Amino acid sequence: MKRLLALAVALGAAGCTVGHGEGWVKSDRLYVEDCWNGPFDLGPDFFGADSFRADALLVRVQRGDNIEEMSDGVLAVINDLPTLRARLHEPIAVGLPPGVTPPGVPVVYDPDPPPVSLSLYLHASCHAQNGTVYSTDGTITFNSLFSGDPNEEDPSERLTEATFDATFADPRLLYGPTADDPTVKSHVRGFFRFFFQRGQPAQPFQ
Repeated sequence: MKRLLALAVALGAAGCTVGHGEGWVKSDRLYVEDCWNGPFDLGPDFFGADSFRADALLVRVQRGDNIEEMSDGVLAVINDLPTLRARLHEPIAVGLPPGVTPPGVPVVYDPDPPPVSLSLYLHASCHAQNGTVYSTDGTITFNSLFSGDPNEEDPSERLTEATFDATFADPRLLYGPTADDPTVKSHVRGFFRFFFQRGQPAQPFQ
């Protein structure tokens, strides 16, 4: 489950985007074990996108421009860009990334994994060892989606705009004695809109 954050740190260090944009991420009751249990409003002011592999994109919506390990934010891992760019304005399923399961739980093959995975991290607010929850269900709708080409010259192809409405949870709590406990799940909604803009990160990484 930490692979998403490790990937984000690596991509952020590459310095491919600056963070101007607009958006919001809110929940009437966000639950992160030993970290947060109540209303939540991220108030993001940093927005970035980095392409990885030939057809995938990572979007970061965050409060502040520090590294993820010291920040609060949301990461969206977007796979199969050509297909999703052909499905604009259509709700797209979100869920756990393929192969991600709690320790001790066998990986079950999914022939049709969700093309988008979201994670919400609260490392600045909580300083907790496990301050991250992951999308387990819900949708995201793209009105526009960056082409993934860092040399893209067409402004309309550099725009990403999306809304999401999803359930988040720590996958470890979806098994065992808390498997049927609805209080370990959180309903989170959000919106983000920004243009990809190549440049050095606003926050230098050491």
